[in-house]
Formats: sequence, C-alpha cells, structure tokens
Amino acid sequence: MLATAGVPLESTLFLHHTGLSVAKILLLYHGVYGQTRRICERLQTDLANRGHRVEIAAVTDAAVNPVAYDVIVIGASIRNGKHNPAVLEFIRAHRALLDSRPSGFFSVNLVARKPAKNTAETNPYVRAFIAKSPWKPRLVGVFGGNLDYQRYGAMDRNIIRFIMWMTKGPTDPATKVEFTDWNEVHRFADRIAALAGGSAP
Repeated sequence: MLATAGVPLESTLFLHHTGLSVAKILLLYHGVYGQTRRICERLQTDLANRGHRVEIAAVTDAAVNPVAYDVIVIGASIRNGKHNPAVLEFIRAHRALLDSRPSGFFSVNLVARKPAKNTAETNPYVRAFIAKSPWKPRLVGVFGGNLDYQRYGAMDRNIIRFIMWMTKGPTDPATKVEFTDWNEVHRFADRIAALAGGSAP
C-alpha cells in the first residue's frame, strides 16, 4: 500500500518562485523489523518539505507502477548477512526503467554502526550488493540499523548476537539501541533532492 506525503503550501510556493520543478519520488523498501520503513518516512518528510511529491511502498507491492515516478530510491535491510532476494528480483524486472531514471539505493545494517564501515565505499554489504546488482544506482547510501534483541525470534537473536560478538558489538540480550544517524538520513534526502533536480547527488 502506498503512503503519500502531502506537499506543504510554503514548499510549493518556494518551488514556484525559484523556478524549481516538483518531482514525483518513489521510495521502495524491504525490511523486517521496521527501521528501513522509518528511514523512508523520514526521507519522505524531508523531501515533501522541499516541495516534492513522495510515496512509500514495499518493493514487493505488485500494485505499484514505478513507471509513474520521476525518481526511484530503493532501501533494503540486512537479515542474517543478506539483503532479501526480492530486492534483486525487482531490480532485474525493472532494470531498464531504473537505468533510465534518476535512482538510488540505500542499505540498513548493523555493521554501519562502525565509523570505518558507514559509507557506500567501505560497507561490505553495500559493496557486495552493488557488485551483484545489474543496476548501478547513481546515488548509494548506508545507515546503521536498530538493535533490539527482545523483538527478535530465538533464531534471529542468536545469529545477531553471534555477529555482534564477532564484530565487537553489544551482545547483552537486553540491549536496545538505535544506530541510525538521522543527520545522515537528512543529508541523504538532500542528495535525493539534488538527483531530482538533475544535479550530481
């Protein structure tokens, strides 16, 4: 189901007086525990405040027609070391469209909590995904996820605790900590807006 943000009147007037165009932006996501959608919602708010029309939908939502949008951004989280196969399936099915539009991708993963692995160039999950993907997005980002052991099922909890142990992260099963840098999300919204305006992101 699409989630649409209305365009504030002051943003519409600003775009009109500055001669900037309003883009119709689609934020697609695939997540498990809700953080990827939360990031999309923050991007939606920031972009709507700039006057753009922004809609959010799951990448698996067959009712969404991506052809109707000027800009497409896909966000996906890591689960057990992998992005969900549905993300690459969507990319393969719509590669020609993605190649013809300003487009971007961001990953949400707990490894990105580490300063040495919080960029598209240094994050191993992003690098692996881009290497495997036939689509090479113009804009790529990565954000830390939300660690909340009590929300996970027993299998996920044990796997994530093992990964955290290996990467020197918190392993206490009572841990609840958000690693998402919301200032970085805001900056990513700026880059999407630049992409929508035809500038280098």
